[in-house]
Amino acid sequence: GVVGVATPRGPRVLAAAPPSGHGPGGTGSRPRRLLTALPAGVRAVFPSETERLLGRGPAYGATEAPAAAAAEEEELRRRLKYFFMSPCDKYRARGRRPVKLALQLAKILLVTVQLILFGLSNQMVVTFKEENTVAFKHLFLKGYADGADDSYAVYTQRDLYDRVFYALEKYLAIPNETVGRYAYVKGGNGSALALCQRYYRKGRIDPANDTFNIDPEVVTDCLGVDPEDPQPLPPELDRTYKNFTLKFHKLINVTIRFKLKAINIQTIINNEIPDCYTFTITITFDNKAHSGRVKIRLDNRADIQECKDPSVFGRGDNSFRLFFDVVVILVCSLSFVLCARSIVRGLMLQHEFSRFFERRYNQSVCLSDRMEFLNGWYILLVISDVLTVLGTIMKIGIESKNFASYDVCSILLGTSTLLVWVGVIRYLTFFQKYNILIVTLRVALPNVIRFCCCVAVIYLGYCFCGWIVLGPYHVKFRSLSMVSECLFSLINGDDMFVTFAEMQQNSYLVWLFSQIYLYTFISLFIYMVLSLFIALITGSYETIKVRGGFFGYNLIFPGII
Repeated sequence: GVVGVATPRGPRVLAAAPPSGHGPGGTGSRPRRLLTALPAGVRAVFPSETERLLGRGPAYGATEAPAAAAAEEEELRRRLKYFFMSPCDKYRARGRRPVKLALQLAKILLVTVQLILFGLSNQMVVTFKEENTVAFKHLFLKGYADGADDSYAVYTQRDLYDRVFYALEKYLAIPNETVGRYAYVKGGNGSALALCQRYYRKGRIDPANDTFNIDPEVVTDCLGVDPEDPQPLPPELDRTYKNFTLKFHKLINVTIRFKLKAINIQTIINNEIPDCYTFTITITFDNKAHSGRVKIRLDNRADIQECKDPSVFGRGDNSFRLFFDVVVILVCSLSFVLCARSIVRGLMLQHEFSRFFERRYNQSVCLSDRMEFLNGWYILLVISDVLTVLGTIMKIGIESKNFASYDVCSILLGTSTLLVWVGVIRYLTFFQKYNILIVTLRVALPNVIRFCCCVAVIYLGYCFCGWIVLGPYHVKFRSLSMVSECLFSLINGDDMFVTFAEMQQNSYLVWLFSQIYLYTFISLFIYMVLSLFIALITGSYETIKVRGGFFGYNLIFPGII
């Protein structure tokens, strides 16, 4: 016989059948020979010697099966052994070169370089938008200071009028005052700027008598403003913004909306054609709370389009980038074909093995054993190839100014690069010393998932409790997402003192509750939950050491040891 080799996905022993001609005992020993050729999970479903003696099959000592059946069994055993081999073992057995391994290494290099180039371009786009947003805030918001977005507000009617007229005057003076180069854009209503107020159709509030009469239907009243000075109009027809009157007793908000055009010429640094931007700027004076405080904010949305007749002397030729992207698409397409072919071959072998097993031993192969033929690493690489091709096509469209979805493209390319690098772990698992982390995580994962489900119930309880009780008094508990972020930071020992110190003491009862809430949460999750979590992983590590090493585990679909 031939002694087998331990492989990460295959059985520990994959021996060839001993020579035939064992006499009467030959029939009884053939299932055992096939048993040694299959994974441990698959091997468990073979009938034992006692089961064969008590079953309806041929009795012990019967004549040997026909030579054709023995040849079929031997051929299937050899194919199973070869299927579960590592690339190194396949090379030693048949001289098959690891084409997919070399292709994946080349793909890692290409995808990473592509991601870096796109990241530099995307960073310039984001920086240009952010810097323009800051410039607009300082330009159109009177008295604005960096970092004052949450506290920037007005409290008197005069100040509100002053801020509105200040923004309009600065808009009209853009060509003479701004450092950047901007151009006006006509809006949908025929005017470059729209000054609108939204208010209730009918509203009467009398706090002295504790009465009010409000019609909740909202009315929008807008006024158009153009940069060009119009011809003087009679007073009865004068509709300039100076005569715009706000209805404070039923006012919901005031908005100033306009568009500006700009060109991002810093892309020339990366040998790219500059982009043309259209900024849609909205200044909102929010009075929906009617609390005496009108909050002011500026929102900026950027739309990117191709510039007309671009001219950059000696630069702007992106043919190399296009060629590089086409190479990435070809490599990923080839990787997709090879990995998909391996998946299909595994499913075909699984189907053939199941039919043979059911025909020969009248037993069906369970789902967990059939999943051993499905290589999860190949599925991971297939998903990565699809995301890379989609992201590269979108990247080509962005560079040709047909698309402007930088965020979607960055998500596709970033996720694909992550999956490509994670796929490298498959080849590291062929070496015992590099297999420790992955095998430990694989063994500990079921217990960790069950433990996290139990912990999540307690964690969500603390989130809802903190949001409803501490939300009005603590800035870190204003929303469920902020509560979850704050509690997760506390688990990791971050901002503990700040969380305690920022609690308002307007209500002694709430302050006392907050102390009990924070102390119990920190004590429970740091001293108990984290300790048990680490103990689960440590226990799995010790279990693997006791079993005798880290080699021979199926890292995607457990069941083979």
